[in-house]
Parts: sequence; C-alpha cells; structure tokens
Amino acid sequence: MKRLLSGNEAVARGAWEAGASVGSAYPGTPSTEIMETFALFPGVYAEWATNEKVALDVAVGAAYAGRRAFTAMKHVGLNVAADALFYASMTGIEAGLVIVSADDPSMHSSQNEQDNRQYARFARIPCLDPSDSQDAHDLMIAAFTLSEQFDTPVMLRMTTRVCHTSSPVEASEERLVISTERRYPRNPEKYIMVPANARRHHLWIEDRMIKISQYAEAFSGNRVEMRSTHLGIITGGIAYQYAREVFPEASTLKLGMVYPLPKEMIRGFANSVERLIVLEELDPFIEEQVRLMGVEVYGSHPMEYPANKSIFPVVGELDPSVVFRSAVTAGLLPQSQNDDGRWKEEKQEDRFLEIPERPPVLCPGCPHRGAFYVLHKLGLPVNGDIGCYTLGMASPLNAMDTCGCMGASVGVAHGAAVAGDPERHVAVMGDSTFFHTGMPALLNVAYNQSDVLTVIMDNRVTGMTGHQDNPGTGKTLQGKETVAVEIEPIVQAMGITRVKTVKGYDVKEIEKTLKGWLKMRGPAVLITREECALLPSARKRWIPLKVLPNVCNGCALCFRVGCPAISQSSEKDPVYHRPLARIDPFLCTGCEICAQVCPRNAILFRSQVETKAGEDEYAAR
Repeated sequence: MKRLLSGNEAVARGAWEAGASVGSAYPGTPSTEIMETFALFPGVYAEWATNEKVALDVAVGAAYAGRRAFTAMKHVGLNVAADALFYASMTGIEAGLVIVSADDPSMHSSQNEQDNRQYARFARIPCLDPSDSQDAHDLMIAAFTLSEQFDTPVMLRMTTRVCHTSSPVEASEERLVISTERRYPRNPEKYIMVPANARRHHLWIEDRMIKISQYAEAFSGNRVEMRSTHLGIITGGIAYQYAREVFPEASTLKLGMVYPLPKEMIRGFANSVERLIVLEELDPFIEEQVRLMGVEVYGSHPMEYPANKSIFPVVGELDPSVVFRSAVTAGLLPQSQNDDGRWKEEKQEDRFLEIPERPPVLCPGCPHRGAFYVLHKLGLPVNGDIGCYTLGMASPLNAMDTCGCMGASVGVAHGAAVAGDPERHVAVMGDSTFFHTGMPALLNVAYNQSDVLTVIMDNRVTGMTGHQDNPGTGKTLQGKETVAVEIEPIVQAMGITRVKTVKGYDVKEIEKTLKGWLKMRGPAVLITREECALLPSARKRWIPLKVLPNVCNGCALCFRVGCPAISQSSEKDPVYHRPLARIDPFLCTGCEICAQVCPRNAILFRSQVETKAGEDEYAAR
C-alpha cells in the first residue's frame, strides 16, 4: 500500500515493519519526528531519553536482550553518544541495532555542519544513505538485517532535506519480523570490554569490515543506472536526486551503502564511462575513497588532494542550482544547458528577488525574555547553551556571549571563573538541557566551589524542537503519567545552598535576586519557572495588553525587551516627536514584561485590561 510519508515518518515505519520493539531518542531537528511517529505504532516501546548517549545505551541494552532496537538523533547528538557508539561496535549485538543520525547541511537549526558518515568509518560500522522516503523506509529495514547478519550496529545517515521532504512510499501493513524473547546473554568475552577481550575484538572488527565490503558488491541499495556513457556520476543520499535533475542523460552509480564502498562495482562503473565525477553533500567522503582506489575523478588535481572536493562545494547544502553552477564552472555543462533554460532563468531571478530579512527572535510572551532583559541590564558576561534561549543573543537583548553545545554553558563559565577572570560569570540553560548534560557540569561547580551564577530557565517543556516531554513535565513520550522531577531539590542535593525558584515573568524579583547574589561569593542557582507561552494551556490565558497613547512619550524602553508584539506606531509624542509604542493584539500574550519595564505606567497590566480600570483612570485625568 502506498502512503505519502516524510523521510522521518518513513524511517519510523520501516523500523516498525522490521520488527523493532524499542526506540530511544533525544529530540533534535531534523530527527525529532522519527521517534514521535514510532511511538504511535502498536506493540512498541518508545521514549525520550535524557541525552543521546543514554538513548543509545538503552537501544544497546534492548539489542543485547534480543529485541530489535534503534535510536535517533541529530548529527551533533552523535558527538554526545560517541562513547556508546564505539563500545557497541566492539561488542556487537544479539538482535538488530540501528543508529539514525540526521545531518543538517547548511545548519538550518544547528551550531555546526558535520558529516557523520565519518563516524561510521571511525567506528567501523556500515553506513546507509537514503535519497528519498522510499529509500529511508527500505534501507531502515535492510539496516536491521545487515546488523544481525554481521553482528554490528548499523548507521542510517539522514539529511535535513530527506528528513522533511514527503514522497510516496510502498509500505507493508504487516511486521516482517517479530522480536522473540530469549535469555539475556552470559558471554563476558563478547560483552565485557576489558583490554584482553577488546584486543581480540579489534581484529574481529577488521575482519567483519572485509566481509561487509564483499557484501556491499551485491547489496540491493547499490545500483548502476546506465544511460549515456559520456558522463558517469557516483552519488548517494539526496545528491542522487540532484544528479538526476541536472544531468538527466548521465549514467549513475547510486550508493545506498556509502561505507564500506563496493570497490569492484565502482571500478567497473568507472571503466564504462568516459568521464567520472562524484556528487555528494559536505565532505568528500566517497570521493576520497574512490581516488585512493586509483580511480580517476574528473576535475581532481593531485596537488590539491585531499584538501577539497574536485567540483562541488564542501560546505553547505546542495540544490539543483548549486550543482548546475558548479558543473558549468567545471566545464561539464555549457552555460546555456537545459532544454527550457530554467537554471539560467532562476539564477537571474535570484539577483532581483528581494526577501525581507527575518532575524531570529524570542517568541511574544517568551518566559525567558525577562531574565535576559535583566542580564543585559547588569552587563555581566553570559555563557549560553543550546535551546530557545540561545536567541537571548539577538538584538536588542544582546545578552549572551558564548554558546557551544548542550550543557557547555556551566562548564565554560566555571572555566572562566577558575582562570581568574575578574567579572562574575553567568551560565544560562533550559530545563531540558539541565537534564541532558547540565547536571554533571553544575555538580562540578558545586564540588569545586566557583563563583558561577547559573540561571536555569524552566519553561516546562523541551521547547525548541517542538514541545517534547522531558523528566520535568510528568509525561513520557507515549503519554504515560510519570514522576515530574523538580529541579531545585536536585540542585540542593548537589550541595548548592543558594538556590531559588522565581516566576519567569517577574522581572523585578529576578533583578533583585541576581543583584543580591553578586555581593556574595560561591555558586548560586536561579530557576526562572514559567511554561512556554505557546503551550495550549498557556495560550488559553492570553490577554493582549494595551498602550495608553496619552501617557506614552516614546522613550523606547519597552522596545529593549525585544518582543515582536511591540512596535513603533505612526503617532508621535507632541513634545519629543518620538514614535509612540503600539502593541499588536494578535501577537501579544499578556506576559506583562513590557508593562514592568515601562517607567511611565503607559502599558496596562492584565488586570487593568480585564477590568478597564486603567483606561478609565487615565481617561479621568
């Protein structure tokens, strides 16, 4: 039966059809929807883990127990899970284990751009690279078979475009395999990686890769499509789609398995075409291996190897226009190529198409805004973290100085403090980040007693990736009621005595608390707690505030909170001729942060709006 599925939905569907019974993940764009979709299938267990390493450990445990299992994460998540990845490769498994890594070329929602095919080579595990939703579905099923056949974890490497693009998928209504119960293995030589065992396993892994390389020659996901012999293209993943679109007459070697490569298939294909190129996103992962085989790649120069790719860019996401321009530059296509000339026309249109910039900004009513307003006002160095609150760096708040990876804020702030930096450092993280990797870093601060001030912005959900549950929300991924972990007692248990929870919208209390702690030495933690303004429960309480134009004098202080709901009106103050403030009733949530910072009481509070008391009072004046 055919279904229209996104790549992420197709991966989840393929996992279910393949008989996967356990899935564990940490939400991260572009991978988030995989586990959300899998959780809806019958007969499965799916969870949000506290971080990616924990998620992979859970999947490994299930695979040891004889149940097909998988984990899913965005590319940087595999950095967190790398320790688990390498030991899982060393031990092997009892039942199929698949690691879905979703790379993000062009960094649509990420802090870096990395090619996780390199992890597969590093860890000595096979890597499959789908080019569309059907591929994602089929290769996910194939990954479990491959895993069990060769006693190895398998990586399914997705990219943003494949994850989020929908296409028809021929899917089954039945599960192909049902995991059966079996006794948990008692095999210390295989599963306990003390040095003596690990040394033997390293030799076994190298032998395993030789066998998988031989298997790759006949793997159904690798196929030759012969057309014109003037040009041959070795490609895989989403780049295959661009190859077919820009070079419709060229022959292609489509690689579903990009590590290890089918070397004999590649040599045979190279000998069947006049010119050979490699088309792939990001690193020259395939190209380097092909050139090391002694196969000539068009456009390559020995003096440049391995500094760059021969033709196509090594950074950013590919698209047909990028591929076309690169091909023209390399002399593969004439400038006027294409029957209808659309590539040339699109390039000309790009020069004249002016799209207004939309800088990233915290949402109207965001509970993080008040704390960032105060931090900017205090002028302290702020070490940030990954989440919605990263947008605290944007103008006009300008309240963040560093941001590296999940959980880095506290460690970086601590490092600056113990290095002797004279300024008092602030670390900022969210509730989900605290559970992810923030706790060990904060424990380090407590243990080593630095003067770091940590602000944990608890918006009661994992916000940036789309409102996923976490240990603080009281619900699991599959909707089961569970313990709602309180952050303050955990911090206190670490030995930090100066800890306080305040309402996220209470600007005055946040400022008062931080100013008081600046006069003291030692670690302190402020928890600003307010649910995300976009949660359904919060949206029910939205009440737009109002500006009193006869009181506002256009001082612009309210603009400094950086709320999209506040803008300049066409009216001007009669004395200073400054634009007055206006509040968009369709955007305003009634969080009252702007009302708290207004020095003239020109913005009505919610209670005044509801009762009209404020308007009546000022009208009487």
